[in-house]
Amino acid sequence: MSGTDTTTPHPTVGRPLTVAKARIDEIIDADHRLTRLVYVYLACATAWLVFGTLIGEYLGLKFTWPELGVAPWLSFGRLRPVHTNVVFWGWTSLSMIGLALWVVPRTSQRALHSLRLAWVALGLMNAAVILGVIQLLAGVTNGAGEFREFVWPIMALFASGLVLLGYNLYRTIARRGTEEIYISNWYILAAFIMTSILVTIAYLPWFQYGLGDTVIQGYYMHQGVGQWFTPMVLGLTYYFLPKFLNKPIYSYSLGVLAFWTQVIFYTMIGTHHFVFSPTPWILQTVAIVFSVGMLVPVFAGTGNFLLTMRGSWRTITRSYSLPFIFVGVVTYFLGSTQGTFEAFRTLNRAWHFTDFTVGHAHLTMYGFVVFLIWGGIYGLVPRLTGREPPQLLVGMHFWLAFVGLVVYVGALSIGGTLRGLSWMSGTDFLDSVRLMEGYWLGRAVGGTLMFASHLVFAWNLWSMRPPALFADSGTTVQRPPQVEPTPAGATS
Repeated sequence: MSGTDTTTPHPTVGRPLTVAKARIDEIIDADHRLTRLVYVYLACATAWLVFGTLIGEYLGLKFTWPELGVAPWLSFGRLRPVHTNVVFWGWTSLSMIGLALWVVPRTSQRALHSLRLAWVALGLMNAAVILGVIQLLAGVTNGAGEFREFVWPIMALFASGLVLLGYNLYRTIARRGTEEIYISNWYILAAFIMTSILVTIAYLPWFQYGLGDTVIQGYYMHQGVGQWFTPMVLGLTYYFLPKFLNKPIYSYSLGVLAFWTQVIFYTMIGTHHFVFSPTPWILQTVAIVFSVGMLVPVFAGTGNFLLTMRGSWRTITRSYSLPFIFVGVVTYFLGSTQGTFEAFRTLNRAWHFTDFTVGHAHLTMYGFVVFLIWGGIYGLVPRLTGREPPQLLVGMHFWLAFVGLVVYVGALSIGGTLRGLSWMSGTDFLDSVRLMEGYWLGRAVGGTLMFASHLVFAWNLWSMRPPALFADSGTTVQRPPQVEPTPAGATS
């Protein structure tokens, strides 16, 4: 035999780096002025996201390297409220509102009542966050109430923007071209109404002292999540999920059940933050009972979304936006159920005042609220602008944020539980600090991954910008018509 190899070589088959995603199926017929309004809200929100989480990244590193920055304005006490208020009122609020300014007119089949009012509200809210950051960096604060650190004149600016937007959306819904109010608008309009009431109660002067201030703080802190962020993102998801799946929501009735039980149970659970405190025992018990009642809207809402997704896994995996929404729905269930367990006195003893609560806050606000927001942005903005984000970078954003969240929450949940148990066993406090050293490093690693994902997202949003972003055009581009999804039993 000859020693020569006569085998014909096989041609090399190139494999793509990522699985191909489905391209957007349509370009929505929209007034450029509304598209620009929505985009600017999202762009402002994203700027606040990068700024606020940059501060959060610094604070996370400071747990591992406490000598990192010693100037007064770099202290944890000043920067922590800057981080929380910026991501609450700057990033999360403005991004939800930006999406709502599209969803409400679309589901009402009417133009937004007033573009001018929406622009004025954006200016007021941005001004409130800017002035609030300056105030907090200067060491001026409203008091020790978490998320209530802005002094009342600054918060009044933000509240004024809320009122203007609530009025704007109310007038849009009142002029709707449908007989029934779409379920998304139930949640969104209720969020504006309840939050306007919430901010007013929180800043009334006769509550700002003594034990009454503590009770109001529990109410304000938890209702900020439960009556603002939660109904807003759930309302947006009731539009985006069926829209992106191109199928109706599983059950209109489950959506109504989840809405009303959310309104009933959530209003009374704030005092579970002060179990074993000097607050009346009956208030603590009522808060625990109503926390258990919150399982009803959580199970109804999560079940509704998951049953809508049933049979659509291929569509989800080939979408930019639906994986974010899927993670948001799952963490809504996990985080909310975890919150119910935290309210029980037995578990509260181990977890309260530990790093576990920080992990829980990020599981709910980040894993639930923010992932649903990202899902809405990635699904809506390309349809408005005709520009899709780089597929690889969307994948990078998803995995950096998701893995970072898992590392962050996992480290603080395990470390916080062990720390609480060490306190209960009578271990010296400094020993519990040393115990957390490795878990705080995990927090820093997870936070770094999350912050990196925000930089990628900011670039992705810029790549989806409207072609006429800086042009003032009131013209409408004629594009193929579309059919909006309607929930089962609803009038379209």
